[in-house]
Amino acid sequence: SAILRWADEFRRLEVWANADYPRDAIKARENGAQGVGLCRTEHMFMEQDRLPIVQAMIMANTTEEREKELAKLLPIQRGDFEGIFKAMAGLPVIIRLLDPPLHEFLPSLEELIRETTHLKDTGENPERLKEAEKIMSRVEELHEANPMLGLRGVRLSILFPEIPRMQVRAIMEAACNLRKRKVDAQPEIMIPLAGTVAELQAVHQELKPVAEDVQKEKGIRVPYKFGTMIEIPRAALVAGEIAREAEFFSFGTNDLTQMTFGYSRDDAERHFIVRYLEHKILPRNPFETIDESGVGRLMAIAVSEGRKTRPKLEVGICGEHGGDPDSIHLCHKLGLNYVSCSPFRVPVARLAAAQAALEAGTSSK
Repeated sequence: SAILRWADEFRRLEVWANADYPRDAIKARENGAQGVGLCRTEHMFMEQDRLPIVQAMIMANTTEEREKELAKLLPIQRGDFEGIFKAMAGLPVIIRLLDPPLHEFLPSLEELIRETTHLKDTGENPERLKEAEKIMSRVEELHEANPMLGLRGVRLSILFPEIPRMQVRAIMEAACNLRKRKVDAQPEIMIPLAGTVAELQAVHQELKPVAEDVQKEKGIRVPYKFGTMIEIPRAALVAGEIAREAEFFSFGTNDLTQMTFGYSRDDAERHFIVRYLEHKILPRNPFETIDESGVGRLMAIAVSEGRKTRPKLEVGICGEHGGDPDSIHLCHKLGLNYVSCSPFRVPVARLAAAQAALEAGTSSK
């Protein structure tokens, strides 16, 4: 619309979108998104045609067995990425490597207990009982007291490097295939939950050779970046060190808010945030609008320290805050390059970014 075109003339912040599937990327582009700020690969893993392969990979006892299952996932992931790169041709696409704990891809312990109890009581399907007991044993092995702070994100990549190796190969093969067809794919690979520069170094040593090998095999160069999510307070505080390895930062403001406040979002919103808002203990829900004095302060430190190390460091946010007008104002003030939000919130974010620029007296023109 004319209003959005006018807004685009004034805003400095770019507006990107979160897109897990090609259909999301198409909608994002229709709504004026200038890139994909978050593509969550775990959502692709949950699709019905591939979940059994993912589960077989998790159940595998050796690296060789896992690699055999991952080889089946490779062409599927490559196809997903080709679809997204094609929809966003000429624009950057940030793909986050696997983030959630592995148990999320398996049935819950409660489901398995119910199933095995039923099978034992009825005596039917002994083969399925044996299989369910095997899965239950693996679920118990993977059980964590606090999964949010457990084996996920970069930690998964370090313990099971064959998983991100497959993902990076799929990303780079997709980008090379499209570049050969004159489609301008622009991959950016994001490592989640890093809290130390050593974690990034360890993962880069595994993954950069994969990216280079694919380009040699395909006989074509594709510009790409490795970056990280800033979602652990320590990462924000040592951002100068982290920027030695990371070519871009993306704030995962949901997890950063949880870890800064010491709140579990689900529990807080269910049990006490409403009361806190009623009694003005909190001025607003920090999961809806970024807490400027705490989380915002960590973001400011990360931007400042990161750009001391890498002056042209690309910095954005992904997650629900990216579509919140007040949070967008803060992102403008902090000097971020972009905000990323749901494809359907892109028009709202474009207007909010223009308003932030006009109020601050800075615009793109």
